[in-house]
Amino acid sequence: MTKIKLRQKLAFASADIFGGGSFNIVNFLYTPFLALTVGITPYWIGVIMIVARFWDAFSDPLMGHISDRTKSRFGKRRIYLIIAAPFILVSLYFLFFPYGMSSMTLRVIAVLASYLVFTTVQTSVMIPFYSLSSEISSDYQMRASYNSVRLGFSIFSSIICVAVPGIIVSQFADEAVGYQVMSLIFGTIFGLSVLMTGLFAREEIQTPIVSTKLSFKSLARPLVLRSFRQYLFMFMMLQMSMAIMSGLFFFYIDFYIAKNQTFAGESTVIGMIGAALMFSMQIVALPIYLKIIEKKGKTFAYRTGAFMWIITALFILIIPANSNPFFIYLLAMAMGLGISGPGLVPHTMYGDVVDAGQLKFKDRLDGQMSGFTNFINKIAQALGIALVMFIIGLAGFVAKEPGGPDITSQPDSAMLAIRLIMSFTPLVFLSIGIAISFRYKISAAKQKEIKDAILGTPEEQEAVLSSL
Repeated sequence: MTKIKLRQKLAFASADIFGGGSFNIVNFLYTPFLALTVGITPYWIGVIMIVARFWDAFSDPLMGHISDRTKSRFGKRRIYLIIAAPFILVSLYFLFFPYGMSSMTLRVIAVLASYLVFTTVQTSVMIPFYSLSSEISSDYQMRASYNSVRLGFSIFSSIICVAVPGIIVSQFADEAVGYQVMSLIFGTIFGLSVLMTGLFAREEIQTPIVSTKLSFKSLARPLVLRSFRQYLFMFMMLQMSMAIMSGLFFFYIDFYIAKNQTFAGESTVIGMIGAALMFSMQIVALPIYLKIIEKKGKTFAYRTGAFMWIITALFILIIPANSNPFFIYLLAMAMGLGISGPGLVPHTMYGDVVDAGQLKFKDRLDGQMSGFTNFINKIAQALGIALVMFIIGLAGFVAKEPGGPDITSQPDSAMLAIRLIMSFTPLVFLSIGIAISFRYKISAAKQKEIKDAILGTPEEQEAVLSSL
């Protein structure tokens, strides 16, 4: 039985190799790729991110609705992972295709089209996968265990995808070719990982298809549930902080911490080592936060990590240019310990919120709820990256011209803006998440009440709902 459980956890977690890995490739490498290889200005990068989110506002909830109404031999969710797996390779290749048109307008259109294709494929994978995380087990603590393994896979993939893609790109004299090779390698890995989950994971909770008709009102129905709104805001504050920090990370390292090396045209591994240490510490901290969840609850674990992340990020502002890399490595490790808490907790909360939704709506709206969750995830990434791209663009950040020389330095005004943003982002956003966490009511005891009330009388159900 223990071996079966382990195999099931590994099969379930496999798809988050794509979730965590692609998140880091896009967040750490995509904006530098667009600015310094394709030659897109920060302003247009921001526009691309915002436009893509309008598409997600429609496609993400729609995908959730479709999966809730699906019936197949592979269940409601896994069938879409199987179908989408080969398209991951194609979409990632075109995401990092070095469009070389002389016209900025044509380059922006081509980049936007490829980004829309990638986000659509990501939607078709991650929304069913989010739904599967609530259906994989009905037990409060077992869900936390399944999702901690999943997050471990995600973080391990994140570590690999911070260091290895950049190494692959750097092996080629023509950086544009390096990006293409990298995208083919990781597109294949991601596609196979998603296929593994689609074929071999097994959901414990199996429910009838949801019969509601497609309408804006039906797609927005999960937002009626207060616990779900609170969960979404806590998740969004986390994701926005991560997107902003990671989107600026290599700019900060290359043009500030390794300022002299970059100006001299020398490559540096400081950023890759620092990011790898940060994500490694997130894995190390997972058992600690699981124990905190068991003893003190999920919101306490969220707040513990968030406070640590806020404090460590403030040190970015006082580290001088061309510092000893040791200080960056130490800061990255401390920050990783903090990030692990709010990084883990929303994944463990999701199934509990879906249970509460079943109590309120008399259906398990896993797909629709995961649609909003994935949409919030991408909104957080896009708004975070778009906002900071606009700001650093106004501060004078210099993008590479197609065919022009490499950018080896940035104005002091742009670097000051980057340092301020990275220092205060966790303080601003995670403080909101912490405040909301005090209002979130679903504990282990409350989740048991919810499960019992689902089978109880209308009066019992109303009493539990009113306490959430």
